[in-house]
Amino acid sequence: MEQFLALPERDQEIILALPKAVSLMREKDISASAAARALWIPPRVFIDRGRSALRRLKNGQYVARSNDHLFRPVIVISNNGPVEVATRNFREASLAGQHSSAVERYLETGDDSALRRLPRNYIIDAEGNRVTLLTDLDELDRLGNRGELSFETLYVRGR
Repeated sequence: MEQFLALPERDQEIILALPKAVSLMREKDISASAAARALWIPPRVFIDRGRSALRRLKNGQYVARSNDHLFRPVIVISNNGPVEVATRNFREASLAGQHSSAVERYLETGDDSALRRLPRNYIIDAEGNRVTLLTDLDELDRLGNRGELSFETLYVRGR
Protein backbone atom coordinates (compact mmCIF):
# COMPACT_ATOMS: atom_id res chain seq x y z
CA MET A 1 0.00 0.00 0.00
CA GLU A 2 2.85 2.40 0.77
CA GLN A 3 4.30 1.98 -2.73
CA PHE A 4 0.88 2.52 -4.25
CA LEU A 5 0.25 5.69 -2.22
CA ALA A 6 3.66 7.05 -3.26
CA LEU A 7 2.69 6.94 -6.95
CA PRO A 8 1.39 10.00 -8.81
CA GLU A 9 -2.39 10.37 -8.61
CA ARG A 10 -2.97 9.53 -12.30
CA ASP A 11 -1.03 6.26 -11.92
CA GLN A 12 -3.09 5.42 -8.84
CA GLU A 13 -6.29 6.10 -10.81
CA ILE A 14 -5.16 3.81 -13.64
CA ILE A 15 -4.17 1.02 -11.24
CA LEU A 16 -7.55 1.24 -9.49
CA ALA A 17 -9.39 1.31 -12.82
CA LEU A 18 -7.72 -1.84 -14.22
CA PRO A 19 -9.74 -4.34 -12.16
CA LYS A 20 -12.91 -2.35 -12.83
CA ALA A 21 -12.28 -2.58 -16.57
CA VAL A 22 -11.71 -6.33 -16.33
CA SER A 23 -14.96 -6.64 -14.37
CA LEU A 24 -16.79 -4.69 -17.07
CA MET A 25 -15.45 -7.12 -19.66
CA ARG A 26 -16.70 -10.07 -17.60
CA GLU A 27 -20.09 -8.63 -16.65
CA LYS A 28 -21.09 -6.81 -19.83
CA ASP A 29 -19.23 -8.98 -22.35
CA ILE A 30 -17.52 -5.98 -23.94
CA SER A 31 -14.12 -5.64 -25.60
CA ALA A 32 -10.97 -4.59 -23.80
CA SER A 33 -10.92 -1.32 -25.74
CA ALA A 34 -14.53 -0.52 -24.83
CA ALA A 35 -13.92 -1.32 -21.16
CA ALA A 36 -10.81 0.86 -21.10
CA ARG A 37 -12.56 3.79 -22.76
CA ALA A 38 -15.49 3.49 -20.34
CA LEU A 39 -13.05 4.17 -17.49
CA TRP A 40 -10.95 6.79 -19.28
CA ILE A 41 -7.93 4.54 -19.70
CA PRO A 42 -6.11 4.50 -23.03
CA PRO A 43 -6.74 1.02 -24.47
CA ARG A 44 -3.01 0.40 -25.03
CA VAL A 45 -2.28 1.25 -21.38
CA PHE A 46 -5.06 -1.10 -20.22
CA ILE A 47 -3.74 -3.96 -22.34
CA ASP A 48 -0.11 -3.36 -21.27
CA ARG A 49 -0.76 -2.93 -17.54
CA GLY A 50 -3.65 -5.38 -17.33
CA ARG A 51 -2.00 -8.17 -19.32
CA SER A 52 -2.08 -10.65 -16.41
CA ALA A 53 -5.88 -10.37 -16.37
CA LEU A 54 -6.32 -10.77 -20.12
CA ARG A 55 -6.00 -13.61 -22.58
CA ARG A 56 -5.47 -12.95 -26.28
CA LEU A 57 -7.56 -15.05 -28.63
CA LYS A 58 -6.38 -16.29 -32.03
CA ASN A 59 -8.42 -13.55 -33.70
CA GLY A 60 -6.45 -10.90 -31.76
CA GLN A 61 -9.20 -9.96 -29.34
CA TYR A 62 -8.65 -9.94 -25.60
CA VAL A 63 -10.95 -11.62 -23.07
CA ALA A 64 -10.86 -11.46 -19.29
CA ARG A 65 -9.32 -14.41 -17.46
CA SER A 66 -11.40 -16.04 -14.74
CA ASN A 67 -8.81 -14.97 -12.16
CA ASP A 68 -6.19 -12.26 -12.26
CA HIS A 69 -3.36 -10.87 -10.19
CA LEU A 70 -4.13 -7.18 -10.38
CA PHE A 71 -3.55 -4.92 -7.40
CA ARG A 72 -6.74 -4.19 -5.50
CA PRO A 73 -6.98 -2.28 -2.25
CA VAL A 74 -9.93 -3.59 -0.26
CA ILE A 75 -11.35 -2.74 3.12
CA VAL A 76 -11.77 -5.76 5.35
CA ILE A 77 -13.26 -6.10 8.78
CA SER A 78 -10.54 -7.67 10.85
CA ASN A 79 -10.07 -8.16 14.56
CA ASN A 80 -8.77 -4.56 14.58
CA GLY A 81 -11.90 -3.17 12.89
CA PRO A 82 -12.01 -1.98 9.27
CA VAL A 83 -8.54 -1.93 7.67
CA GLU A 84 -7.38 -1.30 4.12
CA VAL A 85 -5.51 -4.28 2.69
CA ALA A 86 -3.74 -4.65 -0.63
CA THR A 87 -4.58 -7.83 -2.54
CA ARG A 88 -3.21 -9.19 -5.80
CA ASN A 89 -5.87 -11.72 -6.56
CA PHE A 90 -9.44 -11.43 -7.84
CA ARG A 91 -10.58 -14.29 -5.63
CA GLU A 92 -9.17 -12.72 -2.46
CA ALA A 93 -10.84 -9.39 -3.24
CA SER A 94 -14.08 -11.23 -3.97
CA LEU A 95 -13.89 -13.06 -0.63
CA ALA A 96 -13.34 -9.73 1.15
CA GLY A 97 -16.45 -8.38 -0.59
CA GLN A 98 -18.48 -11.46 0.38
CA HIS A 99 -17.40 -11.01 3.98
CA SER A 100 -18.35 -7.31 4.00
CA SER A 101 -21.76 -8.15 2.54
CA ALA A 102 -22.26 -10.93 5.09
CA VAL A 103 -21.35 -8.55 7.93
CA GLU A 104 -23.72 -5.91 6.59
CA ARG A 105 -26.50 -8.50 6.34
CA TYR A 106 -25.84 -9.70 9.88
CA LEU A 107 -25.86 -6.17 11.32
CA GLU A 108 -29.09 -5.28 9.50
CA THR A 109 -31.04 -8.50 10.07
CA GLY A 110 -29.27 -10.58 12.70
CA ASP A 111 -28.91 -13.40 10.15
CA ASP A 112 -25.39 -14.83 10.36
CA SER A 113 -25.87 -17.60 7.77
CA ALA A 114 -23.82 -15.79 5.10
CA LEU A 115 -20.93 -15.43 7.56
CA ARG A 116 -21.08 -19.15 8.31
CA ARG A 117 -21.07 -19.99 4.57
CA LEU A 118 -17.80 -18.18 3.84
CA PRO A 119 -15.22 -20.65 2.53
CA ARG A 120 -12.63 -19.40 5.05
CA ASN A 121 -12.19 -16.62 7.60
CA TYR A 122 -9.07 -14.97 6.16
CA ILE A 123 -7.72 -13.45 2.97
CA ILE A 124 -4.16 -13.43 1.67
CA ASP A 125 -2.75 -9.93 1.18
CA ALA A 126 -0.39 -8.82 -1.59
CA GLU A 127 2.64 -9.85 0.48
CA GLY A 128 1.31 -13.35 1.14
CA ASN A 129 0.22 -12.71 4.73
CA ARG A 130 -3.07 -13.92 6.18
CA VAL A 131 -5.49 -11.22 7.26
CA THR A 132 -8.17 -12.66 9.54
CA LEU A 133 -11.75 -11.68 8.75
CA LEU A 134 -13.80 -10.92 11.84
CA THR A 135 -16.61 -13.45 12.31
CA ASP A 136 -17.13 -13.19 16.08
CA LEU A 137 -20.75 -12.05 16.39
CA ASP A 138 -20.29 -10.31 19.75
CA GLU A 139 -17.38 -8.28 18.40
CA LEU A 140 -19.31 -7.44 15.21
CA ASP A 141 -22.21 -6.23 17.36
CA ARG A 142 -19.85 -4.12 19.45
CA LEU A 143 -18.19 -2.51 16.40
CA GLY A 144 -21.56 -2.04 14.72
CA ASN A 145 -23.06 -0.35 17.77
CA ARG A 146 -20.08 2.01 17.91
CA GLY A 147 -20.66 2.99 14.27
CA GLU A 148 -17.34 1.60 13.06
CA LEU A 149 -18.99 -0.67 10.48
CA SER A 150 -21.16 1.82 8.62
CA PHE A 151 -21.56 1.57 4.85
CA GLU A 152 -19.39 4.67 4.41
CA THR A 153 -16.44 3.21 6.32
CA LEU A 154 -16.49 -0.07 4.40
CA TYR A 155 -16.52 1.44 0.91
CA VAL A 156 -14.31 4.52 1.16
CA ARG A 157 -12.05 3.79 -1.81
CA GLY A 158 -14.37 4.31 -4.74
CA ARG A 159 -12.39 6.59 -7.04
